[in-house]
Amino acid sequence: MTSPFCSRLIWLCATMAVLPGCARRTPQIAPPEAVTIPVSKPVVREVTDFVDFTGRTDAIQSVDIRPRTTGYLVKMPFQEGAEVKAGDLLFVIDPRPYQAQLDQAIGQVNLYQAQLKLARTTLARDRAINYMTPNSISRQQIDQDEAAVEEADARVKAYEKNKEVYRLNREFTNVVAPISGMVSRRYLTLGNLVNQDQTLLTTIVSLDPIYAYFDVDEPTLLRVRKAINEGKMKARRASGLRVPVFMGLQNEAGFPHEGTINFVNNQLNPTTGSLLVRGIFPNPKPAGGVRLLSPGMFVRIRLPIGEPHSAILVIDRAISSDQGIKFVYVVDKDNKVEYRRVTTTALQDDGLRVVTEGLKPDEWVVVSGLQQVRPRMTIHPEQAPMPSLGRNTGDEAAPTQPAATQATPTQAAPTRAIPTQAAPAADQPARPTSPPQDQPKR
Repeated sequence: MTSPFCSRLIWLCATMAVLPGCARRTPQIAPPEAVTIPVSKPVVREVTDFVDFTGRTDAIQSVDIRPRTTGYLVKMPFQEGAEVKAGDLLFVIDPRPYQAQLDQAIGQVNLYQAQLKLARTTLARDRAINYMTPNSISRQQIDQDEAAVEEADARVKAYEKNKEVYRLNREFTNVVAPISGMVSRRYLTLGNLVNQDQTLLTTIVSLDPIYAYFDVDEPTLLRVRKAINEGKMKARRASGLRVPVFMGLQNEAGFPHEGTINFVNNQLNPTTGSLLVRGIFPNPKPAGGVRLLSPGMFVRIRLPIGEPHSAILVIDRAISSDQGIKFVYVVDKDNKVEYRRVTTTALQDDGLRVVTEGLKPDEWVVVSGLQQVRPRMTIHPEQAPMPSLGRNTGDEAAPTQPAATQATPTQAAPTRAIPTQAAPAADQPARPTSPPQDQPKR
C-alpha cells in the first residue's frame, strides 16, 4: 500500500511534466519576401501597320514547247536547265520530207507560171490579129483565151499558197524558244516521233521579274477599305501611285525584297473568304552567280497598311493570352501587380509588339518572370529599359526612368535576383498571414 508521501510525490512530478507543454507558444511565421521582377516602360515611336501573309512565286511567262509539225527528232542543241533567249534553237525535227514537199510546190508554181505566160501571149496575139484584120478571130476564141489566162493565174496563186504552207512546215522543223527564260529538261530523246501540237518537248519559264501571289483575308480587306473611306489611308492604286509590298524567303530574316502590287482580283474566293493579290519583284542575276528566286517558292509577304503613326510597343514576351484575351501585368506606385487587358497588332522586327489599347506610356510593365506574379501581389520591381531582339530600343524610354536604372538590360536580367526561399510564397500572395498547415493543436 502506497504511503501519502509517495502519492504526493508522484502527483508533483506529473504536474511538472505537463507544465512545460502548456507554456509552449506557437512559432511566428515571417512574412514572405517580395520577389524581384524586371519591369520596363513601353517604347513610344512611329510605326507603320502591316499584315503578313504566306505567298508563292510564279513566272510572268511560262510556255510548253510543243512541235508544230510531225516527225522524228534529230537534234537537241541546248543544255538542260540553262537560260535561253527568245529565238534560240532547241529541237530539230527531220526536215527532209518537208523540204521535198516545198521543192515540189515550188516546181508546181513554176509550171503554172509558164502556163500563165503562154495564155497571156496567146490572148495578146489573137487580139492583135483581130485588130489588124477585123473579124478574123471569132469572139468565142477571144473569150476562150481570156478564160485560159484567168485560169492559169488562179492556179499560180493557189500553188503559191501551197508553197507557203510547205515553207512553214519546213521552218517549223526548227523548234526555237518563243521567250527568254530558263528551259527545263528534255522530255524525249533523239529518234522519238513527235506529233504536231501534241507532244510536250520541254518548258520555259521567265525569271526576271517574277510574280508573288498571296491571299488577303476578308477581315484585313474590310479593315483597309474602312480606313480608306475614313481618310486614314490613301487609295494609292486608284490614284496611280506605287503600292509597295515586301517579301522574305525561308532562310532570310525580315523582308529584304521590295516589289509593287500590280493586280488585285475582282472577287473573293467564296470557299476561303480571301482575295487574290499579286506583287511583282525584280529578280536580277548577279555577276557570276544565279538568280535568287524561282517559280513555285513559298515566301513570306508583308503588306504595309496606312501611314506611319506614333504607337506604344512592348516586348512580345510580356504579353500573355487567356482564352484569346491578351493581357499584361503592370506595377502601380505601391509596387502591386495589376492585370491589364490590352489590344495588340503587328509584331515588329525587333521583337516589340504594338499595343493599341489598354496601356499608357508611363506605366511599368512586367517583362519577365510572368509565371511568378499574380494580380494584387506585391513585388520588388527592377526597373530597366524595354528589352528588344537584335537591337536596344531602351534609349527611347530612358528619359522617363530613374537615373539608377539607365543600364542596358542583359539576357540574364529576367532570371536574376530571384530568392530561392521566396519562390513558394509567390504562389500564395493573398494569404501571407495564414497559419502553416503543420501547426500543432493545443
